[in-house]
Amino acid sequence: MSMTFLKKDLAQMAALGLRRALKSVDSPQGTTIVLNGREVLNFSSNDYLGLSNDARLKRAVVEAIEQYGLGAGASRLICGNMRAHEELEAQLALFKKSESALVFSSGYMANTGTISALMGRNDIVLSDKLNHASIIDGIILSRAKFLRYPHADVQALEGMLRTSDPTQRKLIVTDSVFSMDGDKAPLKEIVDLARRYEAMVMVDEAHGIGVLGAHGGGLVEELGLQDQVDIQMGTLSKAVGVLGAYVCGTSLLREYLINKSRAFIYTTALPPALAHAAGVALQIIQQDDRLRGQLIDNAQYLLAGLKSLGLDTMNSSTPIIPVLVKDPARAMDISRYLLKQGIFVQAIRPPTVPVNTARLRLTVTATHARDDLDRLLDALRTI
Repeated sequence: MSMTFLKKDLAQMAALGLRRALKSVDSPQGTTIVLNGREVLNFSSNDYLGLSNDARLKRAVVEAIEQYGLGAGASRLICGNMRAHEELEAQLALFKKSESALVFSSGYMANTGTISALMGRNDIVLSDKLNHASIIDGIILSRAKFLRYPHADVQALEGMLRTSDPTQRKLIVTDSVFSMDGDKAPLKEIVDLARRYEAMVMVDEAHGIGVLGAHGGGLVEELGLQDQVDIQMGTLSKAVGVLGAYVCGTSLLREYLINKSRAFIYTTALPPALAHAAGVALQIIQQDDRLRGQLIDNAQYLLAGLKSLGLDTMNSSTPIIPVLVKDPARAMDISRYLLKQGIFVQAIRPPTVPVNTARLRLTVTATHARDDLDRLLDALRTI
């Protein structure tokens, strides 16, 4: 079969301003990075606490490599289950105040593997319209009935629950912090509805862990809902600074996923050195709240500055701050202009975000200095 359609489709993407290309980074992640051979100020990383290049984590990796080697060598159900994985899971369970935890190799695998294991053809999954792609793909893989409620609309969600078959298994899934909008889910209201209509609740804390909550436990901790959310999922690759993901819940849930989640069963285990480093990062997050405090201060300062310029930051209340542009080509033009000024801000276009909502996605970190934030604001002021 001819593959000439590839060229045609790529040309069509380019004409719509939607074609993507990889950029080359030749430095550690940080407030500045070397991008395509040039040092630039970075406002596009999810490394919220600056831990991805933290000396303590790097030392932990080196020490763990000496003990465990580099790769796990097999899936965890064969011979890839190492003590580092089990120790990390014990830490996560305590951190998230849950009975148990299971570590996956990535956030995408945790979401697709959990949802597709728990739900099936005769079940219903209710998902916020702006949930991450991995949640959507997990629902599709499950073959369950897929109901999408308008973003953060609890009234619409209740309407769907009210008209659903009470005998069917139901799961409500939501991001805690929405990765492209920076706003928070109405989680208390969602939990209340779930209890009323006998549905399970799964929360994706990818952008909440390390950022929200008194000890960095995420939105679930911030709202005191640890004993009311059935499944707490999150990643270890953003504020935690390493790689991998987790699912926290009951011991029964953990046992079920070990036996039923294809994304867990049929993949090589997370490198044990990274599991060990993630455990060190969790200790830092819990024991030292200064980084988290600086992160929130920086986010509030930048958000106020953007609003003073008359820019539409949507409903962001977190370190993820969108600047709505609408037109994809215009968003790319602004991103390129900022890059010429030595500032890297990623433009986000459909299908990652809905049509007519192309934007600049700014992410601020704990390690940005006030001068960095002012430099970005000054550059945006000239546009």
